[in-house]
Amino acid sequence: MSLGTWFGFIGGCIMIVGSILTATDKPMAFVDIPSVIVVFGGTVMTCFISYEMKTALASFKAMGSAFRKYKDIEEPMKDEIGRIVRWGYIIQKNGLQGLENEVTDNLRQEEPFLAYGADLVVTGYTGNEIMQILEHMMESQSERRHLVSGALMKMGGDAPAYGMLGTLIGLIIMLSNMAGDPASIGPAMAVALVTTFYGVIIARLFCIPLATKMNARYDRSDFKNNLQMNGLVLLAERKSPRYIQDKLNSFVDVTDQFLIDRDLNRETINSSSSEA
Repeated sequence: MSLGTWFGFIGGCIMIVGSILTATDKPMAFVDIPSVIVVFGGTVMTCFISYEMKTALASFKAMGSAFRKYKDIEEPMKDEIGRIVRWGYIIQKNGLQGLENEVTDNLRQEEPFLAYGADLVVTGYTGNEIMQILEHMMESQSERRHLVSGALMKMGGDAPAYGMLGTLIGLIIMLSNMAGDPASIGPAMAVALVTTFYGVIIARLFCIPLATKMNARYDRSDFKNNLQMNGLVLLAERKSPRYIQDKLNSFVDVTDQFLIDRDLNRETINSSSSEA
């Protein structure tokens, strides 16, 4: 569970509901089913019109995933650097066969990009060839991810427009009934404005913040993949583990750097080498 997302979303809802309850004794004036249908339904349908079915569904799935923990945010980069450094020692002792033994089914499931890159190293590609292949993979992956967040961002832009559309519908109905009871104009105007209220809430409390969070998460994943790619290139070039440490540490903050003399578990290396 992403505590920040839940805290912000629940806190925002409490603030809005609290301001309504303290400002009026008629909070039900803010509840209107036709307005919900116009704003929510119109925003969702526009998403399906604008994007392919697969992308539209993925955007709704991304909304739910934003409320869960994101692995690439939770795990420190120091662990990634440490893994590459450890692989450097394994290659020194056992060659590429040792690295091949490290690419387990569990790694392929949890870190598919890293496992794919390790396979390229084991195959015997040069550092430049591995960089070209992985850069193309990263670009394609980034385009697919940001297409999903772009759909969320577009819904954030469409929701206020449908709120205004609902307001216009309400105004047309209100003006057509002006010949009747003038006292009904005020309540009718309030209902007309509720749709704009819904549109702003959906856009500014839900769609746009979630799209922004997903973009931030995708950028973090891209950074992690870039670090892994550079580490794999260094492995393919048979650079020393200490050089790998210093090169990859340049990617991260000083507080998140990996130091061989402090952090490396040499018993893990020895056990991995003996198993190979």
